[in-house]
Amino acid sequence: EHGGHIYRATKRVKWPGDAAVVVSVVHIEKGKSSGRRTLDGAPVDRITAFLFHRGGHADPVRLAANAGKSFQGSIVLGMGFTFDDTDRKGVASPLAEMRRLIDQDPRNREVIFPYVGGEEVNTSPTHAHHRYVINFGERSEAECRRRWPDLMAIVEERVKPERAKLSRNAIGRKRAKFWWRYGSTAKELYGGAIAGLDRVLAISRVSEHTGFAFLRSAAVYSDRLVIFPSERYQLFCVLQSRIHEIWSRFLGSSLEDRLTYTPSDCFETFPFPEGWDTHPALEAAGKAYYDYRAALMAANNEGMTSTYNRFHDLYETDPRIAKLRELHAAMDRAVLDAYGWSDLPTACDFLLDYAIDEAAWGRKKKPCRYRWPDAVRDEALARLLALNADRAGAEARAAAVPATSSSPRRRSCPLPISPLRTSRCRRRPAPGRLPRARRRAAGSSGR
Repeated sequence: EHGGHIYRATKRVKWPGDAAVVVSVVHIEKGKSSGRRTLDGAPVDRITAFLFHRGGHADPVRLAANAGKSFQGSIVLGMGFTFDDTDRKGVASPLAEMRRLIDQDPRNREVIFPYVGGEEVNTSPTHAHHRYVINFGERSEAECRRRWPDLMAIVEERVKPERAKLSRNAIGRKRAKFWWRYGSTAKELYGGAIAGLDRVLAISRVSEHTGFAFLRSAAVYSDRLVIFPSERYQLFCVLQSRIHEIWSRFLGSSLEDRLTYTPSDCFETFPFPEGWDTHPALEAAGKAYYDYRAALMAANNEGMTSTYNRFHDLYETDPRIAKLRELHAAMDRAVLDAYGWSDLPTACDFLLDYAIDEAAWGRKKKPCRYRWPDAVRDEALARLLALNADRAGAEARAAAVPATSSSPRRRSCPLPISPLRTSRCRRRPAPGRLPRARRRAAGSSGR
């Protein structure tokens, strides 16, 4: 747009020093292009703003088909609402006090719920909760004092003083005024989206590995979770697949070198396969993988973080982990076939996320994952970007309004896999993202 051209780029480079930061190195020239371009050390005809060898520069569009299907959990804004025996700050009340209050007045049970956050999703083998939380919803102060005086006394003592400090802007003043309510109640989620469901699908917003899990619906979810009001294995299959993971790592932001799953970027823009929600192969593959993973985590007493650490470990030889890898490939195959992309292979290898100096790296854990080669990953991303543009155009035409992106329509048909090179993790005695669209390249658990 401004006459500049990227003539050389390296997608993922470890920042020098001890900071856990990965960056892209981009070289730009302005004016007439010299014509010579290099991407990750390989010659290419062009380099886009996405650091791809083809395609456009515009961001993907949020699709109307995905609107209202993902939600952030509640911003409780005060751990004084909680009952938690693991709290070390002295803010939460003990579980024994919760039980005493319920025994004393069973009505208190009406506004006490299991509290689930990223910790439960990522570290518990069964995603079990160990915390509870008071939730008055949007009821008035007078009603809460009349019906649950003991619980209001707890919140008044443990939450109100901290809320009183929030007076610098209109939102803070409102939260201070309504101190017995959550900072954000997520009423669209609890008030309608999950009504009638026995379970929902969830992911921690910040995680080292992409891990989706089903949770019981009768709970309060932390704002550290993204909730999908669905009980379907088809949705789990698509979202847990590598096709969605590479999209999420491409578009999501990052914390250190961990994925931050932002629904507006990772989910709302994602072009699902046609008819995915009733696809029998997706249901079968998703259920097989989910049930096996759940049994494996329970047997090993390990949560998803520990399980996926082993999944991506070059030296892990447990046949049960090998079986999980096979089921993941079968799930990927089902998703790719649902797109009509049967030409894309699902074979994985233990590959570095970015280049390292093997000699200087020492005995640190290498940034290595069991994943698709770069060429397959980039080909799948190129097709997803094209499909997003096509879907956005179709939605705009159906609504008889201009498209919300200037992205040109791209072909959704298969394109040749690029010959970009991939760095492999080599078996040695000492084994050991990029942010949003215009500065990220495709690559690789929160309380």
